[in-house]
Amino acid sequence: MAESWLPATVIGSWSFPGWYEKFILDVREHPELYGPVDREEAVRDAVRLAVDDQLRAGLDRVTDGEMQRVDFNLGFYEYLGGLEPLRKARRWGAPAHDQRDRYRCVAPLAAPDGLGVVTEYHRLREYVSAPVKTPVPGPFTLAGCIDGGDVYRDRTAVTEALIPIVNAELRALAAAGVDFIQLDEPSFACHPDAPEDFLDVVARTVEGVDAYISMHMCFGNYRARAVGRRSYRSLFPHVGRAKVNQLALEFASREMAEVELLRELPEGMDVAVGLVDVKNTWVEPAELIAERLREVLRHVAPERVSITPDCGFSQTARHVAVAKARTLAEGAAIVRRERGRA
Repeated sequence: MAESWLPATVIGSWSFPGWYEKFILDVREHPELYGPVDREEAVRDAVRLAVDDQLRAGLDRVTDGEMQRVDFNLGFYEYLGGLEPLRKARRWGAPAHDQRDRYRCVAPLAAPDGLGVVTEYHRLREYVSAPVKTPVPGPFTLAGCIDGGDVYRDRTAVTEALIPIVNAELRALAAAGVDFIQLDEPSFACHPDAPEDFLDVVARTVEGVDAYISMHMCFGNYRARAVGRRSYRSLFPHVGRAKVNQLALEFASREMAEVELLRELPEGMDVAVGLVDVKNTWVEPAELIAERLREVLRHVAPERVSITPDCGFSQTARHVAVAKARTLAEGAAIVRRERGRA
């Protein structure tokens, strides 16, 4: 990493300010109340707040907080032609993944205007000169909310249709000047049964993309719920052959279980280690984060390590997210000082 040693960053999303969440609900239910200028102003204000929160917390690489999308990847379906929304199977009761929006293919998938991430990047760059990362959902994860209908036989076929669409977006981002792209593929961590197919999908998704690429693989965080067995064991060691520069993995919520797997990665593979749990409301002290980081460094060289939360902060109360980000940065600073790299 070109920025600070043991950089502290985020995965992607940031907690929505309360007023912004209310604004989004109002726009959805009463779109006539807001004109395009009103909507643009709100989005820009939310981006500026997310950036300010992250920089004040002391993070070394920031994002737009995904303020310009909805729930990590759900907003991307609005850019895809060939879909119709499905009726939700369940609206009431405890929140879970079966309450997410879902779609059915009625025609071949297409995104003639891209997925909107280049516009997000340009808007972000108007407000920050610090190092940034740009997260983009991968094709397998995007396919998880799509029923192939009569167009595609299964999730694999939907994934195949999405690979060139996501690849085109990644290439466009690199051409726009993005030097750090995060490919979000948490679904692979939850469906690890076809490793060679997984590696092939990743390779074709990032082909020809001239940027540093991180691949985020958590166990799901919609409404702070995991969606699969929380173990990376079946992904190792083959995940080390993925055509990416970095793996972003979840450890804090699992009390650092399986951190020794990092030893199995090749020296050319960097890691972003999740050291704060986004699913709880307890703020980890900086010394605990430092302790967790020391444990990581027993298995992988510090030059290859970034530290992050386990997942995005979109499902975390904002004041908690701010406090966790601050102690994440402070924990990294403790270890830097110990190693003479303050």
